[in-house]
Amino acid sequence: MILDELKPKLGIVGNDQDAELQKIISRGEAQLNDLAGVALDFESEGLPKNLLLEYCRYDYNNAVEYFEENFSKQILRLQLESAVKDYAENQS
Repeated sequence: MILDELKPKLGIVGNDQDAELQKIISRGEAQLNDLAGVALDFESEGLPKNLLLEYCRYDYNNAVEYFEENFSKQILRLQLESAVKDYAENQS
């Protein structure tokens, strides 16, 4: 579960902030799905999950405006991989 992986990354112990963290995760999923143009799999290990965790870190630290700039190469790669995968799935 993303929440369980996010909390140690942010240095959070306990469950007091779970509701707020879940909102941050939801915002991140929506943002990354929008950037990719497809619904991404955030549960499996890989680029979408890594970017989601980083987005959440930026959002939690009130620096989300820097996320796209700092991860532009990874976002471009995500977009390209998503487009190729979506194209291949729709050709079947």
